[in-house]
Order: sequence, then structure tokens, then C-alpha cells
Amino acid sequence: MRKMLGAFTLVLAGCATGPDYHTPNAPLSAEFKEAQGWQPAAPADLLKKGPWWELFGDATLSALARQVEVDNQNVAAAGARYAQARAAVAEQRAALFPVVTLDASASRNGGGDARAGNQYRVNIGASWEPDVWGRLRAGVSGAQASAQASEADLAAARLAAQGELAVNYIGLRLADAQLALLGETVEGYQRVLQITQNRVNAGVAPSADLLQAQTQLANASADRLTVQRQRAQLEHAIAILLGKAPADLTLAPAPWTLQVPQIPAGLPSTLLERRPDIAAAERRVAAANAQIGIARSAYFPSLSLGGSYGVAGSQLGGLFSASNTLWSLGLSAAQTVFNAGATGARIDQASAARDVAAAAYRQSVLNALAEVEDQLAASKVLAQQQSLRETSANSASQVEQQMLNRYRVGQVSYTEVVTAQVTALNARRALLQAQADRQTTAVALVQALGGGWHHP
Repeated sequence: MRKMLGAFTLVLAGCATGPDYHTPNAPLSAEFKEAQGWQPAAPADLLKKGPWWELFGDATLSALARQVEVDNQNVAAAGARYAQARAAVAEQRAALFPVVTLDASASRNGGGDARAGNQYRVNIGASWEPDVWGRLRAGVSGAQASAQASEADLAAARLAAQGELAVNYIGLRLADAQLALLGETVEGYQRVLQITQNRVNAGVAPSADLLQAQTQLANASADRLTVQRQRAQLEHAIAILLGKAPADLTLAPAPWTLQVPQIPAGLPSTLLERRPDIAAAERRVAAANAQIGIARSAYFPSLSLGGSYGVAGSQLGGLFSASNTLWSLGLSAAQTVFNAGATGARIDQASAARDVAAAAYRQSVLNALAEVEDQLAASKVLAQQQSLRETSANSASQVEQQMLNRYRVGQVSYTEVVTAQVTALNARRALLQAQADRQTTAVALVQALGGGWHHP
């Protein structure tokens, strides 16, 4: 009889097993389109060898990026959510084991003609819900998948904070370079203003030339103040990313390290392992799949085993004698007979939720592919643009000097000098911006590829 009951239980358990989980198919191409014909000088496993920000060769950036993991509050919140998810797994796993309780009581009763007496009782009990239909195991699997998703969310938050820090730091160093350029420009415009003043005083140049020179100088000085404001804002943003008050962080001006790392793109399939947001989305599909099994288990009866052993008596000294022993052992079962299709509706809801999670997973893969393609295309274009910007800046600087020399001897009007000055300054600033764009694009590519994180 016992063997028949066991076999019957196994058969029912097999019927109640939730759907097997399979990772949803993702729309992957064989290779990145924008990576064709691009041969980076870096080895294919470059991002696996430690912190990715060290690829930029800036010691200050590296020191700041290491602080993000410790002090950034968004990362701290994601870490706390991961700890919460792990605790939820432990709670779900505890449901697989019996619950043991111990209680004791002592009372004294009496009244009327009845003689007052003492009553003592000690009882130990246990209850257990056998996971015959796999509902509890499905709950554990779902909680584990959710915890793994939270772990990936933590990695994504860390990568986002580090990437934002790197972009802000590059912007700050760009501001330093622009301030140095504008400082040199203001000094040059001051010299030109003096030259113009001398020509006006000598009567060989109209006063309009002096007004134009003053305008140029004032505009350049105003631009320098604008960059100073932008630099201060970037420094404040970096402080917040480090979990500090803006007043507690000061970054002194320093030379800009113009190193632009060549990031290997790898194959599209590696994104499924590298991107923490994709890993999180996949784990949420697994968690949703487990909910289907939990919903299906409602078709089967709920079983519970319970037992207790205790002693009761009026004398404390003989409380634990055999004559005072009480015990019980029981099996209970409960089954929903009719609920107007509510169980089936819950299963349909769980299945639809799984489909939603699967669609979100596929969309996260598509978004990741697009981000990598975008940054690969930008990397190629910006490299070409920087070369053109260098040519433009060099040519404009030569024209500016030639126009100034010709103005000194009265061969050209001051308007032509102004035009050359504006063109040269814009070309130099555009070159600095192009250099910064290449670095920020490299950061964005690292983020699009998942940084140095790998799916466990």
C-alpha cells in the first residue's frame, strides 16, 4: 500500500511539473555591420583584463572610477536590492523544510466551591508541507532567478555610474583645454587691441577697427567665463557620483590625456554574456516562467503533515511522567473543487507575464545591438573627423597670422582680421571637441559591450 501511494504521488507530481525553461531566442546577426573592415589594434580579450577605464591611461580617472563602486549611492541602492533578493531566496528555500514550534504554559484555576489547582503544559509540534506538486521548488527557482537579475542590475548600475563619471571627467578635461586655449586667445586679442590702438592713434586706421578689436576681446573673455561655469558644473556632478558633497571635491586643472583606446567589438553573440542588462532581462524571463508552475500547482490538493508531542499535569514535579504524555499525528489535504476558472485565469496571466518578459528580453538584445553598431560607426567617423579638424585648425591658424601681418602694414582691413580670428578660434575649439567626442564614444562603446562584466 505504501509503495502504491508513493508511486501515485510521483505520477501526480510528474503531471504537475511546471514548464521547462528555455532561454528565448534572440535576433542575433553573425557579426556587427559597422565592424566590417575595422581592425582594432587591441587584443580580443582586452576588456576581460581588469578595469576598463584604465584603457584611457589617466591616473586621476582611474582613481575616481574605483571610488564609484564604493561610494556611489545608486550603486549602494542596487547592492541593497540584491541583498534583499538573496534574503528572499533564503525565505523561499526555508519553506521546503518542516516548521518546529515549542510552547509552554502554566495556570492556576479555581472558583466557587471548586478547589483551586495548578495546570502545567509543555508541547512541541511540527508541521510540514511536502512539495509534492513542485510549487515550493518553483518558488525557490523564481526567487533565485530574481536574485540573479538583481545581481545583474547591480552590475548595470555600477557600469552606468562609472561610464557617467568617465564622460563627465572627459568633459572636465575638455573644459581645462578650452580654458587654456581661450586664455591664450584673450592674451593674443589684447596684443592685437594694442596694435589697433596704436594705428588708430597714428591716424592710419579708423576708430571702427578699435571697436571691433574690443568686441573680439570681450566675446573671448565671455566665452572663457562660460567654460568656467561648465567646468564647475562637471566637477559638482563628479562629486555627486562619488557620493560626496560638491564642496568636498576639488579637481585641479591638469593636462588632458588624449589616449583613445581601440575597443574590440567581438561577436554579437557575446553581448548575451557581457551585457548585465541583457542578463537581468533573461533572468526575469526565468522568474516569470517559474510563476507558471506555481499557478499550475493550484490544480492539485494542498497536503500538510502535522504532529505534536507534549505533557500536561497539575504537579510540576511529575510533569514529564508517562501518564501525562499527549501526542498527535495527522495528515490533511485541501482541494479547490470549483472556482469558476480562476485557476486557469491565473495560469494564463502567468503565461502572458512570461511572454511580456521574453519580449522585453528580445528588445533589450535589439537595443544593445543598435547601441554597439551606433558607437562603432561613430568611432570610425570621428577618427576621420579629427584628422580633418587638425588640418582645418592648422590652416586657420596660418591664415590668422597672415591676416594680422598684412593688417600691420595696411594691406587688409581689420574686418578680414576679425574673420580670420573667429575662424581660427572656432577651428581650434572644434578640434578639441572632436578629441573629446572620440574619448566619450569609446566610453559609450565600452558600456554598449557590457564593460568588464561577465554573466556568472
